[in-house]
Amino acid sequence: MSSEVKNRRRRKKINPVFPCITGALFLLLIVLVKYVDVSMVNETGTTIGLSHINMGFAAFTGVNVIWYKVTTVLGVFLLLFAGGFALIGLLQLIQRKSLLKVDYEILSLGGLYVVVVFLYALFEKVIINYRPILMDGKTEPEASFPSSHTMLVCVVMGSALMLIDRYIRDEKVARILKNICIVLIILTVVGRLICGVHWFTDILGGVLLSATLLMIFNNVLAMKKRRRK
Repeated sequence: MSSEVKNRRRRKKINPVFPCITGALFLLLIVLVKYVDVSMVNETGTTIGLSHINMGFAAFTGVNVIWYKVTTVLGVFLLLFAGGFALIGLLQLIQRKSLLKVDYEILSLGGLYVVVVFLYALFEKVIINYRPILMDGKTEPEASFPSSHTMLVCVVMGSALMLIDRYIRDEKVARILKNICIVLIILTVVGRLICGVHWFTDILGGVLLSATLLMIFNNVLAMKKRRRK
């Protein structure tokens, strides 16, 4: 059985429950961070909710600039994967001469990217909480919830995992690319957790939001396959 067939079978079921659960947990986390156990952060002059958990975790990890730089550099792979799928879509558009003839998966992925960019901009304006420290060269604290870097990497790499088998025919190459995606997600989540530029709940929020978006994306792909039957 080919890897593409296996991948299709994994995606054929639509499950609206899981994204509803993770989405509800994300919204609940926002409420908790805004209104429960709120304390002042002396370093920035701002406040943080769930302060005993967040401050305790921050004291445990400290600030690790190296991990911050590592996770930032790893973001280059995010651009490479997203750019690769964008290139596939562009070539299909040129060859087929119609946006409607571009693969449903690529168009759906483009829609997912648009939603991610919108959420990124939204949480820069609708500030839930601020970073635990002032970043180098900054005079004011920056928005921190959810961790946008975590969200971007998890969504781009997670969605790539769902589509690699469709567009990479060589199983060995596909396996390598999928392993890269998994490693990048793990390194980013762990690295952002321990680098100290985000609160624990910022990373948790990024993971919950990413999981919600990815499960919705998976359902969108499954809907198309159901129509084809």
